[in-house]
Amino acid sequence: MFTHILLPSDGSTLSQVAVQKGVQFAKRIGAKVTGLCVVPTKKHQIYTTVISEQLQAETAKQHRLQADRILAFIAKTAAEAGVACETVCENGDHPHEIIIDTAAKRGCDLIMMASHGLKGVKGLLLGSETQKVLTHSKMPVLVVR
Repeated sequence: MFTHILLPSDGSTLSQVAVQKGVQFAKRIGAKVTGLCVVPTKKHQIYTTVISEQLQAETAKQHRLQADRILAFIAKTAAEAGVACETVCENGDHPHEIIIDTAAKRGCDLIMMASHGLKGVKGLLLGSETQKVLTHSKMPVLVVR
């Protein structure tokens, strides 16, 4: 039925559980997985104040380090289960669009994600992003709670 599952993650505990369940599901049905982390690109303005270029660069670096940790968790989880996995980090300020586009570009036939994630500075995907994916995706979406 499904052969390629997209597992977007923001690194939150709920998102990690969704990744684990997604990998377990993929193993049972013989599917491969693609782990995805979305790094924000324009989150450098607070109200009308522009943050310095140095702080922007440091923020981008920290987001990328966090994304690398998230993707490493996905890859490790899949490897331990013997599930084929690739990981991808994409940049964008509308995670739901990146999730849907990545699923289509990578040939995924299912998106599996958590219903809630981190909010605020640490959140790379917000809980409301799941609702947006559900609303806009033309492919099946399995929500893990």
